[in-house]
Amino acid sequence: MNISEHLQSAVIIGTGHSGVQAAETLRESGWTGRIVLLGEEQHAPYQRPPLSKDYLDLDKAAGPLPLRAPSFFEEHRIELRLGVRVESIDRAARSVRLSGREQVPFSKLVIATGASNRALDIPGSALSGIVGLKSLDDAGNLRELLGPAWNIVVVGAGFIGLEFASAARAMGKNVTVLEFADRPMSRALSPAMGDFFARHHVDAGINLRLSEGIASFLGDEDGNVATAVSTSGSQYAADLVVVGVGVVPNTGLARAAGLPVDNGIVVDHDLRTEDPDIYAVGDCASFPSPTGTGRIRLESVQNSTDQAKHAAGQIAGGADARYEPVPWFWSIQGGVRLQIAGLSSPGNETVLRGDPGSGKFSVFCFDGEVLTAVESVNRPGDHVAARKLLGRVLAVTPEQCGDTAFDLKSQSNALALTG
Repeated sequence: MNISEHLQSAVIIGTGHSGVQAAETLRESGWTGRIVLLGEEQHAPYQRPPLSKDYLDLDKAAGPLPLRAPSFFEEHRIELRLGVRVESIDRAARSVRLSGREQVPFSKLVIATGASNRALDIPGSALSGIVGLKSLDDAGNLRELLGPAWNIVVVGAGFIGLEFASAARAMGKNVTVLEFADRPMSRALSPAMGDFFARHHVDAGINLRLSEGIASFLGDEDGNVATAVSTSGSQYAADLVVVGVGVVPNTGLARAAGLPVDNGIVVDHDLRTEDPDIYAVGDCASFPSPTGTGRIRLESVQNSTDQAKHAAGQIAGGADARYEPVPWFWSIQGGVRLQIAGLSSPGNETVLRGDPGSGKFSVFCFDGEVLTAVESVNRPGDHVAARKLLGRVLAVTPEQCGDTAFDLKSQSNALALTG
């Protein structure tokens, strides 16, 4: 490697959505130097959302959906290295050390290490048949276990847990979901939307146990899980247990390198860490809230790709605007499509638009005169409009949102034109 290549060497740790997007945007933004994309998994980069849904359909052939075509990396002159582990970041030497002691130099570094499943530490949690779902290997293992299983217990009524529960129930499995909170997806949804999904899953035949967490597991003589014991003392037969109790950001490399960590790797509005040549993006990054209310960390494909684009743009030449996009999320559970735009708070005023009984409605969340979030079920028009209206004072009033005759699309388009 010559000196000019060393001076223009971008290393990206992580081959998920954010890592691949950062590499692509770097090259397309005019970065002419070396790009090295490092991933621990042996698999070529793949799409993660289908792992809890379509990939588990036993009637379909197993196989991941690739993030990019096989020829993409060579065509973009991206050195994709799979099955390698980054052991440390040497900020002084401007290099990362791999497990085989190889040193890979960088002039710019992007940490896109994502997050890992939060582990259960309760009696019986080491029994066979208790699994999480985060990676392609996890999904492959779960797919094999799912076939012969009949009684399935899901711990945690978050997005992943409920997506899996819906998929398993559609296969005719007997599914119980244990959730410590009093409604599903309580950290992300308004009470009205949480109540709707609780009814939806119960109507589908899922045994949804709210305000009831997991206390322990009991096994059979072969060391396989057989029973889940809840915090109420109730026992549920379990041939298979899927744990979905949240994730923790992968910050070990950053912490060991002396970079600040606070529920994620601390970055500024441009996703730059304390070290001006090191960025962090995606599930592992803790960034300033656009509303000025502290720091936030988001776990979504949209956030991962948007942050990767912004960071790569900064590295390649520097964009003027700070990273302040409207966050949005989606989930499909038992044929119902949920779309969320913005971030709500527990004290927000909520306004219902449409009829939950029809299976098509939205919940608009307000902080005073400002629209903060919109949750939509099978109303994509509301979702699209919301992404243009969010964060604007008096963009719409609660009364207008509650009136189905009011044209949200026209209002959002007019505001978009005026900037």
